[in-house]
Amino acid sequence: MMRSILLSIAIVGLVAFTGYAAQESDNVAPQATRRGMRTGRGNGANAGMRRGPARQGTQYVENEDGRWLVHDVNRPAPPIITPGTASTQEKAGTAPSDAVVLFDGKDLSNWVSMNGNPTDWVVKDGYFTPGNRGGDIKTKESFGSCQLHLEFASPVPAVGTSQGRGNSGVFIMSTYEVQILDSYENKTYPDGQCGALYGRRVPLVNASRPPDQWQTFDIIYHRPIFDGDEVTRKATFTVLHNGVLIQDHVALTGGTGWINEHTITNYEPHADKLPLQIQYHNNPVKFRNIWIRELKD
Repeated sequence: MMRSILLSIAIVGLVAFTGYAAQESDNVAPQATRRGMRTGRGNGANAGMRRGPARQGTQYVENEDGRWLVHDVNRPAPPIITPGTASTQEKAGTAPSDAVVLFDGKDLSNWVSMNGNPTDWVVKDGYFTPGNRGGDIKTKESFGSCQLHLEFASPVPAVGTSQGRGNSGVFIMSTYEVQILDSYENKTYPDGQCGALYGRRVPLVNASRPPDQWQTFDIIYHRPIFDGDEVTRKATFTVLHNGVLIQDHVALTGGTGWINEHTITNYEPHADKLPLQIQYHNNPVKFRNIWIRELKD
């Protein structure tokens, strides 16, 4: 009789323990799911499992094109364009289909001298270079924030040293200069070498090619914003020289205009759009394949 009672107690205990284990198992699975554990991907017992605390996801995103569900197929798609082609030393590339082509190797119909008269800069063999009268040139059209592509080649043979060798510059909005200079084995003050934001920011590296080889600038520029005489948002520059990043989203601290050997200009209020300007600095620098894409502020 006693053995029957003990056997009954053992069976009841076993049933109770089995039920408790099953309950614990039921509790573990949801907890594992809440902690982000996933199975069924990859190989191995732990493949596809993510560990870590649960994270609240973002269901909606909101920006200038409205408020949208994440991965909403009805959200406006970007416009389709045809990308340009890359240049080689022998041949200039082409511009993206949405760019304004400022020089395509044929003529200077988009450019004038600084007084608005026709320029005497010379076009030959798909490039242009300063004419007999010299002087800077500017675009007929005005631009603000932009993506600019420009190609140039320093004169050969290399004549002069420092700022006297292959000197030119591209002035965004006729105001802010990205220095063009023959900086191949040519020492000068670092904030005036090729790719410098003149007098303000030294390039990260010197990526210059030898004289007479074609070089590229790709510039992403956002204009400054003024409130009266005060600048409320500084201009920013990202510059790639021959495909190498040399100015990394730099906020320009002031103007780049020359005053004297150790002084440059400060910010001065100006229009939202101004012409692009190329400098003549007594050196016959060559230019080709210039195009620009306007950007939103």
